[in-house]
Amino acid sequence: MSEANPIKQAARKVADALRGDGEGPQDGIPGKPGAESPSVDEPTQPREPLPSKPDQTGPETVSPTGQPTGADQARMAQSGSYLTTAQGTRLYDTDHSLKAGPRGPVLLQDHHLREKVMHFDHERIPERVVHARGAAAHGVFQSYGTAASVTKAAFLAEDVETPVFVRFSTVLGSRGSADTVRDTRGFATKFYTSEGVFDLVGNNIPVFFIQDAIKFPDVIHAGKPQPDREIPQAQSAHDTFWDFVTLHTEAAHHTLWNMSDRALPRSFRMMEGFGIHTFRLVDASGGTTLVKFHWKPKLGVHSLVWEEAQLAGGVDPDFHRRDLADAIEAGAYPEWELGIQTFPDTPEQTFEGIDLLDPTNIVPEEMAPVQRVGRLVLDRNPYNYFAETEQVAFHPGHLVPGIDITDDPLLAGRLFSYLDTQITRLGGPNFGQIPINRTHAPVNDMLRDSFHQTAVHRGVAPYRPNSLDGGCPFTAGADTGAYIEAPVRVPESKKVREAPESFADHFSQPRRFWLSMSPLEREHIIGAYTFELSKCYEQAIRERGLQVLANIDPELCAEVAAGLGLPAPAATVPPAEVQPSPALSQIGRTWPTEGRVIGIVAGPDGDLEGVRAVREAVLTAGMVPLVVAPTGGTLGDGADPLAVQRTYANARSVEFDALLVAGVPGVGADAYGARDAKSPLPSAQQAAHDPRVGLLLSEAFRHGKAIGAWKGAEAALQAAGVPTDAPGVVLVDSGTAALEQITRLLGAHRVWERFPAEV
Repeated sequence: MSEANPIKQAARKVADALRGDGEGPQDGIPGKPGAESPSVDEPTQPREPLPSKPDQTGPETVSPTGQPTGADQARMAQSGSYLTTAQGTRLYDTDHSLKAGPRGPVLLQDHHLREKVMHFDHERIPERVVHARGAAAHGVFQSYGTAASVTKAAFLAEDVETPVFVRFSTVLGSRGSADTVRDTRGFATKFYTSEGVFDLVGNNIPVFFIQDAIKFPDVIHAGKPQPDREIPQAQSAHDTFWDFVTLHTEAAHHTLWNMSDRALPRSFRMMEGFGIHTFRLVDASGGTTLVKFHWKPKLGVHSLVWEEAQLAGGVDPDFHRRDLADAIEAGAYPEWELGIQTFPDTPEQTFEGIDLLDPTNIVPEEMAPVQRVGRLVLDRNPYNYFAETEQVAFHPGHLVPGIDITDDPLLAGRLFSYLDTQITRLGGPNFGQIPINRTHAPVNDMLRDSFHQTAVHRGVAPYRPNSLDGGCPFTAGADTGAYIEAPVRVPESKKVREAPESFADHFSQPRRFWLSMSPLEREHIIGAYTFELSKCYEQAIRERGLQVLANIDPELCAEVAAGLGLPAPAATVPPAEVQPSPALSQIGRTWPTEGRVIGIVAGPDGDLEGVRAVREAVLTAGMVPLVVAPTGGTLGDGADPLAVQRTYANARSVEFDALLVAGVPGVGADAYGARDAKSPLPSAQQAAHDPRVGLLLSEAFRHGKAIGAWKGAEAALQAAGVPTDAPGVVLVDSGTAALEQITRLLGAHRVWERFPAEV
């Protein structure tokens, strides 16, 4: 090839840039996200798009038949200084849907909203654009009847049982990403009610990044892997995410939740769920009540520590989906209670000064208690992942009589988006006929044909009125179960692209969340912000992030700034006067221990009778025992050998909620570095204790897990560097006695005393 070859020229340009000889980064560090460093303030002066970086090039410009066209590659890219529609029409606003007044409903005529969201819905083929990685289970919901006073929904009447299908997911990652990334989790429930399908499509975080659905493509584009290198996968720790959320400070509340332990759930079984939006309930007499939906897990809300999440991403990227399936298979059925917060349906649609139409707001439980209205139990795993978990299609507009929507502008966009996205993902409008999506109520529609039509319609008149089919189907009335929207008055106003003034408060809600955290949880939040912002290449984005934190709390800002080596800026708004909400903290209560995973570490020469006894006791208590031994197979001779579920080579602390050590575990034959790098010893014979058991114990201790030991296991703890007099370390005479004590400790999830935090 000649020196004029464009590939060689591009390679030389990259090498020069990394040496500091060209137009690239002068410090020789790769990873700069754009061609220029950004300013701290949002750029407002129109300019042409930036050029590409010197290490980048596009495909050769050839015709569909492979003939060179000679066209400039830049002509395939964006051009012009101003934002336009796909047809080239310039836009004056892309942050607000077109509404009938600032607080009015979103108008169907908003062509820009529909084009923007429609295009976003069809970006990925065939996996979901968001929530691509999921796990699901079947179950049943039993209503207590306590909601019957505020809604006529039949499935919420007393003692009614309704089949359900629940899908949990991450938001940002692809189908092949890891389960334990720092991310929001989807919590979507399909109720197969007698009146039709009701979908409660929520998350494990009660607020959203944005206030208006027209910005949903923007926030997801920012959070997804950066488009030039397709990295990082399933993470928010990169420049484009933080660029967006620091320029859109309405994201501050959700971002703070995402930097908290809520973004690292221990299990799907230990997550809260939230409907996010404010909905409207309609009772039998037509009265209305505003409502927020909550899922409260029986086992409490618990999280991984950051190191566990990182370990699990490599050791077992399927950690959460495996945990859900294994718990159901073991009979430790996950349970939640459905709860509602109710508010008077006033024209202002506010409660105690909190705007109920703003999806970045919560109403503290101390102000509006959560009333339990039913119980959800997941008791069956799917037969087939693709047919069920992958093909299930949710939609916030799948409603039943007694449940209606409000004018939340984020909800309005979702009502369009969820239907639209199925056209690409599931191949047409008949996705409701896929078995997992089929309603359990009779269907008599006038929808016909299209892709994948599996219903065999009869009759000749799919229209009404008609006489050829005897007039069927007939419309129903309120007395015959028809869905009738609540006759809410629409404010008389001009159509505008604006947000209500009350949507402008971006800092009081995140400040309440911060003040509600325990000292330990605050330390985790500080660590998360420091980690994430340190991953950003551009210092301007870090500085902008610190400015957002300064407006939330000066201590939070100062500690993160110290970790980044930057000065802490002063707040630009005074700190909001808010009261903490103790219900937001995950620490300080005691929870049931059913479904917890207990690792029992044993060797062939240990107390196998004690292991049998403690294993039976774990099962009796509704927990899951996993025996960890030098090799797979069984332990012990005779007619009753002990089955081994994990080995020293494949067990890590993150999988267990507590550990029991039955005597001196011994050393595995594969405990040397060439076979297993976790064993640095040249041969097994040179140590009395297997170093992989030591790693398991030291990790468990470092992660705040209860450890019980008996029959000489004290030596194994000492070899692992675990202080035997530390909180949560139990040395007793038998396995059952050890189990009794660690079960009490498990009620708090972790031994929090091991994590000192400044008050």
